[in-house]
Amino acid sequence: MELDRFPRSAKYNPEWVLAGISGAAHPLFMTEWLAPALDLRPGMRVLDLGCGRALSSIFLHREYEVEVWAFDLWFSAAENQQRIHDAGDDEGVHALHGNARQLPFETEFFDSILSIDSFPYYGTDDLYLNYLLRFLKPGGSLGIAGAGLTQEIAGSPPEHLAPWWTPDLWCLHSAAWWRRHWERTGLLAVDVADTLLDGWKLWLDWHKTIAPGNEAEICALQADRGQYLGYVRAAGRRVKGKELPELIESIPADYVVKPMLKNGP
Repeated sequence: MELDRFPRSAKYNPEWVLAGISGAAHPLFMTEWLAPALDLRPGMRVLDLGCGRALSSIFLHREYEVEVWAFDLWFSAAENQQRIHDAGDDEGVHALHGNARQLPFETEFFDSILSIDSFPYYGTDDLYLNYLLRFLKPGGSLGIAGAGLTQEIAGSPPEHLAPWWTPDLWCLHSAAWWRRHWERTGLLAVDVADTLLDGWKLWLDWHKTIAPGNEAEICALQADRGQYLGYVRAAGRRVKGKELPELIESIPADYVVKPMLKNGP
C-alpha cells in the first residue's frame, strides 16, 4: 500500500484507500503516475471521468490544487459527495452521476480530462475521442492509466490466461494500441504511451490485498508475470487549430408522399 515511487500517495491512510476501492488498480498510484504527463496547474478545471468512488478526484484536488468534476456511472454521486465532504474538499471537488457518452458539460469546459482504470470500458469506440474532445480546450491534456496489456493478444487468449479471460476483457489494450488509436484521428498529439515497470506485480499485490478470494485473476497474474498483463498509461494534448468532426445527433427531413409501387395509386 506504500511505495517509494509514489510519495504523494504514501501520505494517505491505507484504510481510507481500502474503503474506497472500485477497480483493478490502486487509484492513487495510477493518478500519481499519470499526473506528471498532464501538466496540471492550480486552478485548472479537470474532469475525472469514471472516477469510481472519487479517491482520485480528492487526490487531484489536494495534491495539484485543481478543481475536479468527479463523474461516474456505476457509483453513487451522493456517496462520493459525502466522501468529498468528509475530506473537507466540497468547494474543489464536485460529484456527478452519468454516462460517459452523455456528458452534461459546456463545449471546451475543461483544461484536462483524465480517466483512471475505466477508459477501456467506453473509450475503445473509434468515434468516442471525437466526442470527448469537444469538452476539452484546444491544447488541453487527456490522459488514462490503469489495467491493460503489455502487448496485444493475437487470436485466442494464451492458454495460461484462458481460465480467467472473459469476453469483456477484450477491451484491454497495450500502450502502443492507444497511441495508434488516438494519433490516427489527427485530433490528439500523444506525448506519453508506456507501461509501468513491474506493473503486473503491483496489480497482483493489489488484488491479494483487496480481493484475496479472486483466485482466477491472481493465478492469471502469477502465471503471466507481465508477459501480457500490466498497467498502461497514455497522455496527449488536443491539437490546436484542428476542427472536430461535426456531432450529428439528428437529421432534419421533410416527409414527401410518393407512390410506393411503380403502378400503384
